Amino acid sequence: MQGQDGDPAVAARRRTGPTDEVRAQVFARDNHRCVRCASGRDLTIHHRVNRGMGSSREEWINRPQNLLTACRTCNGWFEDHPRESYSEGWKVRRPMLPTELTVLYPDGRQYALLADGTRVAVTAAAPPRALLRQRP
Repeated sequence: MQGQDGDPAVAARRRTGPTDEVRAQVFARDNHRCVRCASGRDLTIHHRVNRGMGSSREEWINRPQNLLTACRTCNGWFEDHPRESYSEGWKVRRPMLPTELTVLYPDGRQYALLADGTRVAVTAAAPPRALLRQRP
């Protein structure tokens, strides 16, 4: 099998990341800023639940609730500092789902990330678990 340009390697590769539309949605939700340091430079998409943790076939793995905007430096930092990353919601450990854990943003507030690509600030009057009953 060959790709459109005739290269068999192109046909063999399949896209495993989020679509361009979802990437744009995540960048917009996060105001084109890294969720840890607020930098607007060298931005990437970070998966809260890693794709390589046996979940890459799960539909929600590349959906907004599992994705964050991160600069390259902080994306690496998340991997190098797992305790802090899990504590602040930048990473999610199985068996939890991304909608079950809030995320700390640079403004110091916790947000619930929803499957529709929006975020909701968590307040004392609305505990995180009550906001997050929505499953991916």
